[in-house]
Amino acid sequence: MELHQLEYFVAVADEANFTRAAARMHVAQPGVSAQIRRLERELGQPLFDRSGRAVRLTDVGAAALPHARAALAAVAAVRETVAEHEGLVRGQVAMGMVTSAGPVALPDFLAGFAERYPGVEITLGEANSDVMVAALREGRLDVAVIGLADGVPAGLTTQVVLDEELVAVVGPRDEFAGRDEVSLADLATRSLICLPKGTGLRGVLDRGFAAAGLHPRVTIEASDPNVLAQLAVRDLGVALIPESLARYYRKELHALRLRPELRGQLALAWRADPPAGPAARALIDFARSVL
Repeated sequence: MELHQLEYFVAVADEANFTRAAARMHVAQPGVSAQIRRLERELGQPLFDRSGRAVRLTDVGAAALPHARAALAAVAAVRETVAEHEGLVRGQVAMGMVTSAGPVALPDFLAGFAERYPGVEITLGEANSDVMVAALREGRLDVAVIGLADGVPAGLTTQVVLDEELVAVVGPRDEFAGRDEVSLADLATRSLICLPKGTGLRGVLDRGFAAAGLHPRVTIEASDPNVLAQLAVRDLGVALIPESLARYYRKELHALRLRPELRGQLALAWRADPPAGPAARALIDFARSVL
């Protein structure tokens, strides 16, 4: 078993296509196919089902994939460790960020990290918290800012970077506009505008309604909290957003405190095991000190 075979295996699994995997690895497609076949012969099991239009992992391939990722990560960590002992932190770090992390000053954070560690290349993507938790566990992300809905996800280490109250916001003509607070029971009678399922804030809201024995009537979902606020400005329903965002729209929207109070948390998250390589550790340490 050779390192490049594992690299090809992971690339084909990610792309679900031999041609795209070859382009990603900057090699000819027949070479990728040949190396995968050699790996399958050595293991004595097929890793991919090639019978359909898309290449799919077999059960054996799906079981082997996390170990292949871990092996490649370990090799990368060895290289980065050598560079670190030479006084240079180099390498690549994959970072994820929820769209709703508006209060986190991400551009300033990334600029500061790049200035301190110019040899580290960061790739950044956005997704819902549940997607990023899975990516962290599988090794596709090194670190992410996620929303916490129900404690620390298994297998991850977290540090809370933001903890704030959730509020309901309505337009000035809304029937709730004269109130200072609103109960979850009252909200259950209204059309609600919320983040989609899989986000930390939506998890907090769903858990709060369930604890009260209520079922919210969500009529509009959007992944950007700013869009939720703008929809409420147009009297399309009651939006549920972080209190800091409600302050930004205070001239256009009326904010009501929720009773009982619900709070949302954003946290920096990374795998607890295996430990991150030097480049990822540098990003985690920098984020913990700045965020």
